[in-house]
Amino acid sequence: MSISDLPALNASLNAISTVFISAGWYAIRRNYWRQHIACMIAALLTSIAFLVSYLTYHAHAGSVRFTAQGIVRPIYFTILLTHVLLAFVILPLVIVTVVPVFRRRWDKHRRLGRWTMPIWLYVSVTGVIVYLMLYRWFPPAPL
Repeated sequence: MSISDLPALNASLNAISTVFISAGWYAIRRNYWRQHIACMIAALLTSIAFLVSYLTYHAHAGSVRFTAQGIVRPIYFTILLTHVLLAFVILPLVIVTVVPVFRRRWDKHRRLGRWTMPIWLYVSVTGVIVYLMLYRWFPPAPL
């Protein structure tokens, strides 16, 4: 695996996180708390792996310019802007949502989870969309 393979790995990890977050939400809505715990731990570990891979890639490759023109350009930058802003929010939000679990403060965890889950899900999904738009649908011209 090389540095150039990391964007695809990052998108895959985001997609896997999306599946685990969704499955965890589904499980808790049906009161399957053991499955919820397993899914959310898997989502957390997958997201951590994503973050390590993402930081490694950008430390080596820098940023990649979006070169497409036309209506797709403002669409891309709108998705990217909301993705980046919420990505900064989600890391501390996940942490403050998980901490009450260790203290058995289910009411606080539930209250925070109602905000954390949709934001985390949005960041995961838009991460895949940004990857597709930047590297697959409208890739930069080779140098």
